[in-house]
Amino acid sequence: MIFFKRYGIILCAIVALVVTALSAAFCSYAGNPVDAAGRDVEIAIVRGSNFSAVVDLLDEAGLIGRRQYFLLLAYVKDAPKRIRAGEYELNSSMTPQDILDRLMEGRVKGYRIAIPEGFTLRQIAARLAAREIVDEERFLTLARDRTFLSSLDIPRASAEGYLFPDTYVFSRSMDEGRVITFMVDQFRSRITTEMKKEAEKLGFTVDEIVTLASIIEKEGGKRDEKPLVAAVFHNRLKRKMRLQSDPTVIYGIEEFDGNLKKRHLEEKTPYNTYQIGGLPPGPICNPGMDALLAALYPAPVNYLYFVSKNDGTHHFSSNLKSHNKAVITYQIKRRK
Repeated sequence: MIFFKRYGIILCAIVALVVTALSAAFCSYAGNPVDAAGRDVEIAIVRGSNFSAVVDLLDEAGLIGRRQYFLLLAYVKDAPKRIRAGEYELNSSMTPQDILDRLMEGRVKGYRIAIPEGFTLRQIAARLAAREIVDEERFLTLARDRTFLSSLDIPRASAEGYLFPDTYVFSRSMDEGRVITFMVDQFRSRITTEMKKEAEKLGFTVDEIVTLASIIEKEGGKRDEKPLVAAVFHNRLKRKMRLQSDPTVIYGIEEFDGNLKKRHLEEKTPYNTYQIGGLPPGPICNPGMDALLAALYPAPVNYLYFVSKNDGTHHFSSNLKSHNKAVITYQIKRRK
């Protein structure tokens, strides 16, 4: 009987030692890199991938080491249900615990992309597609989907004007809807209550101010000239004069080849402000903050015309006679 008691005590001690050793080995595994060499590794987890496929990816990349320990750690952390799809930048000096944390938190690889002021919807779609962030056609289709736009409180048939120009960090795990929503949210965050009140004071809706700002943006010119350009358009609108803005005409031309002709100015399209009164039906690009502020706070001048001086600036006039002289000086003589 004494023998069995002693045997049982010894057996329990051995089991305790084994459990302690295994626990120590497991904790050591979880908290130490499999390979301290510091190799950079990129993996892409496809949406819908099961956990076994994710483990295979990590194993092939040499980031797991002891597969059974990794699986145990993953189940302890409830990782199989929480890992997010996307591209990840990992390093072999990361611990298995750090790797799982990154995958569960969705800290995916980001792509820094600049969207310049004045880019059109098509230009934005092309730039994002070139970096493989979106599918160009799906992006354009969704950006013109009335149901989707309504959910973003955009009162028109296009997101044109509401995709705020900025430098973004996007991941390839984002779908087209998330990208558009993110850019529209950026626009909303920049439009303050004071700006909305100013638009109302001027007799415009926010959408109309965005439309006017897009024309100001496309007319070009230096930053300090934008309020002067805005004043010209505000003054013309007050006098019921047509805006006669070339960029609006260009926006309404399918497959514009870069050469604006007289026949284009005479063609009646919804965007040809030589032929229609007031503002076009919507923005012609996505304006930046300078253009938006200029549309809201035009310079207190009586200018009605402007012409490019071909150096990035404009000559402004308050009457047609002065304007015609400026056209001769800066455009006709130059062409000769």
